[in-house]
Formats: sequence, C-alpha cells, structure tokens
Amino acid sequence: MKTIKKSILSSSVSTKSSKLVTMTALAAACTMLLSTPVNAAEANAAATSVPSAVDSSKRVIRLAQPKAAGTAQSSTQPAPQANAPVANTQQSAPTQSLFPMSSGQPQTVRPAPTKPVYKGSTRVYEPGPMTTSGIDLRSGQLANIPTPKVQLTDVSFVTTILIPQQTTTNSDKLDVSLLDDFIQEASPNARHYPPNFPNRTQRYNVREKIKVLAEWIEPYALSPNASYDVLLRAAKLNGMGRNLDLGSDYTIRGGKYVDRAIKLQPNSGEANFLYGMMLSEGGGFKEGQKYLDKAVSLGYTEAEQSLAQSDVLSDRRNSALERLRRLESKNPNNAMISQQIKLVEEGKFYIWDIPAPDINVKPGA
Repeated sequence: MKTIKKSILSSSVSTKSSKLVTMTALAAACTMLLSTPVNAAEANAAATSVPSAVDSSKRVIRLAQPKAAGTAQSSTQPAPQANAPVANTQQSAPTQSLFPMSSGQPQTVRPAPTKPVYKGSTRVYEPGPMTTSGIDLRSGQLANIPTPKVQLTDVSFVTTILIPQQTTTNSDKLDVSLLDDFIQEASPNARHYPPNFPNRTQRYNVREKIKVLAEWIEPYALSPNASYDVLLRAAKLNGMGRNLDLGSDYTIRGGKYVDRAIKLQPNSGEANFLYGMMLSEGGGFKEGQKYLDKAVSLGYTEAEQSLAQSDVLSDRRNSALERLRRLESKNPNNAMISQQIKLVEEGKFYIWDIPAPDINVKPGA
C-alpha cells in the first residue's frame, strides 16, 4: 500500500516538472522570435549611421564604421533543454523581460544590446578660391546664342543745386536738385487752381511725391533761422498740395512759409506773386491784390495773369479781357495768354483750366 502511494506521488511530481519545463521552453522561443528583428534593425542602423558636423565656415565629414570584431554578439540565449533543471534558467542577468510572466513561473530575459564602437578618419573641407572667370557673352563664345545688346535712351541729367539752410553766413548747404526738378516739372499742372492733368495716374503720382518732399523739407523750414530759399520751396510744395486737395494743413503751411520769405526779401517778385496768387485763388481777392500788384511792378508776368483771374472771379470780365490783351501784345510768343483770352470770351471762370503737358513723375522717384 505504501509502495503504491509513493509511485503515484512521484508520477504527479514528474508530470508537474514536465509541464513547467515545456512552458519555459515555449516562452524562450517566443522571446527569440520577437527580439531578433529588433536586434537586426539596431545592427543595421549602427552600421549605416554616419555622424557629421557642419559650421558656418567648414564642412566636416566623418567616415565611421563599427569595429569588425566584438560587435556581432548574440543578444539572445538558447532555449533550455527539456531535461534541464529549472534552476538553470534563473541564473541570467536581472534584466527585465519583454513579456513578464506571473511571479510563480520562471522568466526568460535578454541582455542589453552592446553599443558598437566607431572608428575612422575625419576629413575637413575648406572653401577654396574661385578660379573660373566665366564666359563673356559679348565675345560670341556661345554658338547659336545671339549676343545681347543694350541701348540706353532718354538719358537726362539733373543740375546740382545747393542752397543755404540758415540765414547765417556760414550756413550748411542743402541739396535741392531733385526737389527743384520736380517743382519745375509739376508746376504747369498743379501751380494754379484747378490743377490739370492728362490722366488720374499722373495726378496721383504728383500728390504722392508732394507728400514725400513736403515732409522732407519741413524740418528745415520750421527752423526759426530758415533761409529764404528753403522757405520759398516749402511754400511752393505746400501750395501745390493745397490745389490737389491734400488738406488744410498744406494751405496754412504754404501761407506761413511764403509770408516769412517776403519778410526776408520784401522785393522778391516770385515771393510776392506766390503769396498774392495763394490769397486770391483762395477767395481773398483784396488781400492778394497788393502782393500781385507789387509782383507786376517787379516784372513778374504771371502775376498779371493771376490779376486777370481775380477779375473774372470778381465779375469784372471786361477788365480781365483788357488786361490779358495788353499782356498778349507785350508777350506775342506766349501761346497760353491767347488761350486764356478765349476762355474768358467763352464765359469760362478759370483761365488756368488749360490742358497741361504730360509729365514723367513717379511717386518713389
């Protein structure tokens, strides 16, 4: 009876051991199958990676490869034999398994992958001098390609004009070359009211250019010691800005600057004409007449035309015709005066409403 019990007990223990060994072997096989692609990918990435470094002046290329020996180490352990003792599977390094099992069962682990040690040479490339001179297209060195030809037309030069900034003797000079060129070109279109332009684009370009130039000369004109030349140019710019409806600020500044210019040079025909024209064309016929009369006495022809305009707006059309005809006899080559006479005879009110010539003004020029 005792012999039968011992036999049954030993058979039960043998069955449990066989099942445990079988499950341990299955877990180890799964671990090998799942970890092999990972290790292979890491080995391929280590073999193909090429460290490099680049800075602002040099290009550095490092040629590196893993060492031939010592890097191809197995990352998995062979599966335990079916008859091997269970205790042998628990002597590996305490590394965490990819698939942890219950604490009551043995675990198969894999060691950490060995990092390859790189060795190799470093080449440093530095930029060298440019030695290629290129091809001169003008010499006809390229077959079947026409030689480019460049021709300049409409070349113009602007006379350099320097004016004193201050009324003092040793005043610094101010370059007004481009400013005077613009005033001379735009005056026939915008000097009087209403302004007259061939198209809206030219009107817009002149308006934008006046804004830029008026802002540029403003600090010089605001100076209490500003010279006559600075004040006169600032008055012209602001007067044209008033005619182009840029705002009342232009009207106020224009009158203020020309008034200061007349105080510096009371016998200036241009300054007196400019002030009288601004006043009369703005509705101040009586206030402007005395300045226009003085300009006429100083030989300023355009001032008499402005007096004729004042006569027309004051319902003195006959006086305006008489003045213009007398002026035409003194200036037979002035075609504008005959056109103004025709406008007055036709009953028009603005003698400056005459088609003006095209101008080549760019807002950013």
